[in-house]
Amino acid sequence: MGRRIWYARQRRRRSEHRGPCSGRSWIAHYRHDQQPGFRGCRGIRPSANAAADTILKLRQEGDRLKTPAIYVNDNYGQWHSDKSKLVAAFAREGCRGREIVKRIAPREDDYYVIKPQISGFYATNLPVLLPKLGVSRLILTGVAADICVLFTAADAHMRAYDL
Repeated sequence: MGRRIWYARQRRRRSEHRGPCSGRSWIAHYRHDQQPGFRGCRGIRPSANAAADTILKLRQEGDRLKTPAIYVNDNYGQWHSDKSKLVAAFAREGCRGREIVKRIAPREDDYYVIKPQISGFYATNLPVLLPKLGVSRLILTGVAADICVLFTAADAHMRAYDL
């Protein structure tokens, strides 16, 4: 019985997050699998291509619905970096997976959050940005969902976002 009450309260709190922005957003966890020293990147390339196809379809649907696209990415120790420098570094000639990076790279009007750890919420501006955009529902994507997407989803759930 206690579980049902908690669930009902949790659902009620989630509905309070509804804002002016249709309540939908998606976050692409943009994983650079071509990072130098990343082991196993060749083994995930077929899955990465399939994930990129799905991410592009979601992005097109988001554009149609006029929902914000938010990219969340590691800083890879580049504390003075920004979106264009990170994307350029992994789209350069000789980087494994650069074709995928070029296909799903953030566009000029997309939001871009650089994260220092595995969750998109930890020590970033994401907890401030989402309410400002009126976001209540998140669609998390990524090439690999075993760490960063998983921890971001857990943090989003704890903050009562619909996933």
